[in-house]
Amino acid sequence: MAAANPLVHVDNVVKDFQGPAGVIHVLKSVSLEVNQGEFVGVRGPSGSGKSTLINMITGIDRPTSGQVSIAGRPIERMSENELARFRGKHIGVIFQFFQLLPTLTVIENTMLPMDFCRMWKPRERPQRAMQLLEQVGLADQAHKLPNTLSGGQQQRAAIARALANDPPLLMGDEPTGNLDSHTADKVFTLFQDLVAQGKTFIMVTHDVELARRMPRLIEVADGVLHEAAPAMATMPAA
Repeated sequence: MAAANPLVHVDNVVKDFQGPAGVIHVLKSVSLEVNQGEFVGVRGPSGSGKSTLINMITGIDRPTSGQVSIAGRPIERMSENELARFRGKHIGVIFQFFQLLPTLTVIENTMLPMDFCRMWKPRERPQRAMQLLEQVGLADQAHKLPNTLSGGQQQRAAIARALANDPPLLMGDEPTGNLDSHTADKVFTLFQDLVAQGKTFIMVTHDVELARRMPRLIEVADGVLHEAAPAMATMPAA
């Protein structure tokens, strides 16, 4: 049974786009609740609407109709500035291609969300960034530029950045899609550890093996959500 106040609440969201041949219905009145501490996988073929769903939850895009609430706050009612600040404090997003700024060192990339949202005192930010890099096993790479790191190291740096402001919700849009299977497994284990520590994680994946390890899996097909069968694997104990 869903909690009375889920962390993520998607209520009858519709998303339409105007195409050359008319209106395209990408999301068709979808609803979803995700509670604090859940690890939820999202799967579906290309064009099914899963990335659009992620964009609705992160506020990167807005619904045509319906409501999206994070921690009880309806984000579709926020202005762009309000939404940017809210997202910076409450949602950490991890992308497939890392999105690290190439001219900044790893530790500088990690501090960016703190600078943007004015979280933590300026003198405290380098220490917090280093603690996060230690958490993801990158302390020894802190002062290097991203292009000197391997793909797995860059993704771990992106995870540290996503954790910078201690957001309750983490979103991964194919975060292991650009990694080899061994590195993807190590990154996925890190995600499991974060959930065991109390984070909520919603992750889009095409990886069948990783999807089987998800405690909860949502299938997206033709703009409609379906709750998949329970996952075979369970989460590690906290």
